[in-house]
Amino acid sequence: MDNQGLASYFQFSNVNWNDMGSATWETIWITVVSVLIVAILGLLLGLLLFETSGKANPVIKVLNWLVSIFVNIFRSIPFIILIVLLLPVTQVLVGSITGAKAAVPSLVVSAAPFYARLVEIAFHEVDQGVIEAAEAMGSTKWQVITKVLVPEALPALVSGITVTAISLIGYTAMAGAIGAGGLGQLAYTDGFQSYNNAITLVATVIIVLIVFTFQWIGDFAVKRIDKR
Repeated sequence: MDNQGLASYFQFSNVNWNDMGSATWETIWITVVSVLIVAILGLLLGLLLFETSGKANPVIKVLNWLVSIFVNIFRSIPFIILIVLLLPVTQVLVGSITGAKAAVPSLVVSAAPFYARLVEIAFHEVDQGVIEAAEAMGSTKWQVITKVLVPEALPALVSGITVTAISLIGYTAMAGAIGAGGLGQLAYTDGFQSYNNAITLVATVIIVLIVFTFQWIGDFAVKRIDKR
């Protein structure tokens, strides 16, 4: 395809840059809010999985089994299907099934179980001897968690949330296809459905740049945190 052919295929003069800027901000907003909620819920779920694993108490075993079932189920459901299944819940929580806010519940429900497994793995990789030493010195369970377990696992936790954040950026694009706003909706409605390939291309490039930015931030944070 020559330059003239490319120019006719990608008509950048038809790109509304104000709309593109608004959609970019929506995508970043959705991602940041979702990542913050996922980080908290995933950490709690992962900690619960870690603390209840390998216990002899039948009640704790059942609790671990129930949490594992919950995590495995919601990790297994394809995101586009999960959005549809959660529409009634989204309506109750945010009062709408469209728009940027409406994307957050399904993003959180899909990503929190995934991150919870990464948290559990990170905690299991912490040297058991360090935990036992802290307990031998009289540390409470809360002190062991906050001063030993989480700090020791922090590099892996940050790496995990970085991977999760990048997945969430991709999910926002899928959510946009059913009216959740952001670059995904702009690329689908104003780009694909309107046969405006330039909008689709620009939205894709911006999404890639957002992914690179989140990855760089995550890698930088891990390097600063990791003392090895």
